[in-house]
Amino acid sequence: MIPSGIPPRVYTARQAVQLAKSALVGTRFQTGLAVRSVAGLRFGACSACQAQRLFSTTPAAQLRDIFPAKDTPHIKTTKPAWPHQGYTMDEMLAVTPAHRKPQGFTDWAAWKFVRIARFWMDIATGVGREQQVDKRNPTTAVVASKPLTEAQWLVRFVFLESIAGVPGMVGGMLRHLNSLRRMKRDNGWIETLLEESFNERMHLLTFMKMCEPGWFMKTVLIGAQGVFFNALFVAYLLSPRIVHRFVGYLEEEAVHTYTRVLHEIDGGHLPRWTDPKFTVPDIAVQYWDMPEGHRTMKDLILYIRADEACHRGVNHTLGNLDQKEDPNPFVSEFKDRETPKPALKGTGYERAEVI
Repeated sequence: MIPSGIPPRVYTARQAVQLAKSALVGTRFQTGLAVRSVAGLRFGACSACQAQRLFSTTPAAQLRDIFPAKDTPHIKTTKPAWPHQGYTMDEMLAVTPAHRKPQGFTDWAAWKFVRIARFWMDIATGVGREQQVDKRNPTTAVVASKPLTEAQWLVRFVFLESIAGVPGMVGGMLRHLNSLRRMKRDNGWIETLLEESFNERMHLLTFMKMCEPGWFMKTVLIGAQGVFFNALFVAYLLSPRIVHRFVGYLEEEAVHTYTRVLHEIDGGHLPRWTDPKFTVPDIAVQYWDMPEGHRTMKDLILYIRADEACHRGVNHTLGNLDQKEDPNPFVSEFKDRETPKPALKGTGYERAEVI
């Protein structure tokens, strides 16, 4: 992992740390060698880098730009198709972990699928027992005996966001095709789902500016995306409501993840990200329109957590609605109330509240 904005000594590109170098599950640490292996992903510099560090801190200027801007004769810049709506600091700080208790077998099944995915994610990223939170409150407890490292967090971020961008695209695509076949309006669902997918992709692109996955990580993501996309495709055809409930539970995990990161940043357990010289990538500054003086890693996580809280509330709410006839309440104009704010409603709105 190579965090941007911290300018220590410069090494060659070969010496820069790379994700995904081995296929060992777990964590290894040897005194004198700055190596961290997480689920087959080694973080560290080569033997020439004997400093006691978990991963290289090569300046961002020395990194290969994974997605450089294409230079053309006439185009200066290309703005996001969906500009971010923005949040106030109070709105971001008001976000808290929450859990919607399963109601019925289908909710229970969706919840269990998410728990199984979380179990394997912990194994894949080398999270030991002492790094796990209270299992009795897995989506609300944020305190563990031992914190994760910056390297472990970045692996989780990259994997989580590469998967989280799939459901919105699948749902939006299928609803779009259904609208064409039935020759009927979709009542605002399509754009919200596609925007959710776009937003998750922006999270991924932001974290990709802070690390560079290796071949193993990329291979794992290709396989995971192929399985996840096709499974969701079939599931959404059979029961869109169950898929939205599943995504709601998945986003509960995302909110929990970023809340725990904030807790560990505040506790001083992630020194790389609290270094005054650390700066967030420009792509994040532009997308979230982050104001001067509020461009730390903590600020970035606050923005991303608020996004995940929105997706959590949206999907839990959509899972409560009539999938064929009800309009999307989050893009509707109400007769007697303001538009619902999903970020602050962790368990989602019941149908009677918004329809």
